[in-house]
Amino acid sequence: MAEISPFRGVRYNPERFPSLDVVVSQPYDRVRYGLQDKYYDLSPYNIVRIIKNKQEEGDDENNNVYTRARDNYHRWLGEGILVREAQPALYVYHQEFTVNGEQRVRKAFIAALKLVDFDEGTVLPHERTHAGPKVDRLNLLRATAANFGQIFMLYPDRENAINALLDAAIAGREPDVDVVELYEKDVRQKMWVVTDPEVIHAVQAAMQPKRNLIIADGHHRYETALNYRNQMRAAHPDAPPNAAFNYRMVALVSMDDPGLTILPTHREIHDYGAMSAGAFLERAKPYFEVVPVADQPACFELMAQREREHAIGFYAAGKYHVLVLKDESLLDELITEDRIPAWKRLDVTILHKVLLEGVLGMSEHVVEEKVRYHRDPQGAIDNVDRGEGEYVFLLNPTKISEVKACSTQGEKMPQKSTDFYPKMISGLVICPVSVDETLG
Repeated sequence: MAEISPFRGVRYNPERFPSLDVVVSQPYDRVRYGLQDKYYDLSPYNIVRIIKNKQEEGDDENNNVYTRARDNYHRWLGEGILVREAQPALYVYHQEFTVNGEQRVRKAFIAALKLVDFDEGTVLPHERTHAGPKVDRLNLLRATAANFGQIFMLYPDRENAINALLDAAIAGREPDVDVVELYEKDVRQKMWVVTDPEVIHAVQAAMQPKRNLIIADGHHRYETALNYRNQMRAAHPDAPPNAAFNYRMVALVSMDDPGLTILPTHREIHDYGAMSAGAFLERAKPYFEVVPVADQPACFELMAQREREHAIGFYAAGKYHVLVLKDESLLDELITEDRIPAWKRLDVTILHKVLLEGVLGMSEHVVEEKVRYHRDPQGAIDNVDRGEGEYVFLLNPTKISEVKACSTQGEKMPQKSTDFYPKMISGLVICPVSVDETLG
């Protein structure tokens, strides 16, 4: 049962910020490679100063990234930089973008979702998580008692009935927010505030029977929200069931939304040195057809043509090849782990288990140290050409059907299996979850 609630969001004051371009940001885990500095330079009120505050010399338990985030949040509320919604609302969220020359719109809506443990089957993970980010996010949540970014969640809706409900609710209205964020400049972000009780009740009723919602992005934040909920319940046993700490702000997207887009994440091997590119290709030939191609466009074209045969691109020493699995039945022999067939047949599984671990002889630990991940393949290619990397593996995107197959059978996909594009930005709306907040 997927129980959602509207909430009185906290938003940047439109009288102070008619455009939010200087205050929104990528989600916290994308703020890297100098991007934090750029957001800091944009505005003293950029949301990054809360979600990923800078470390400073002399930080201690009384003055640190989390206490500064808390202080910024409360000061901005006090100064009117941030203002509270007068009524509970759902927030319709559209992202307009172009992929491979095709214009798309991904439609979502932002709500507070009642937290449930994974074993209940309402919410399912699709990737593994790591301890470090969960500790960091829990520290921030404890300090601020608010959700600043959306967890991106997929829900089943073959007819896209909820999108139709919300499309009707915003028809003819200009968006309340219309912004282009600094990093993903080709994505237009639009948001509408929906407070009509009839619309809200209709969406709640449509969501209520749904199960098998899949976390697309935000696994660490969801598990952090569960930990926070459990701690708050223990500390406040008399709190009502609709206490806000029992909920987490999420952005919900239909699995059948035409704008749903997954990009591949390519792998660059660096500082390994155990095998030449030629030796690797020879060792791969018993399992893969190795096809030389002229250049990068030809590589991706052949990969797309032979996608169903698990075609993986390879670049080294200025040359491109496509490796095509000879026989899918080989996977049961090559991948000995006790995993479901859908997991074994993922291209990313084949890359890691057969090519990296099997052919190259890299242990999981070495893979963690020697692999760099790239959305844009050209960055990886350039690294190899400069001698900073050894070779690059190019992948086709994971399909949503593969995500569904693994998640619904309780199987977590390998790290960096999916890159849902575009990212859902932070700073559009904030959801308070302190002990004195209630929802519904």
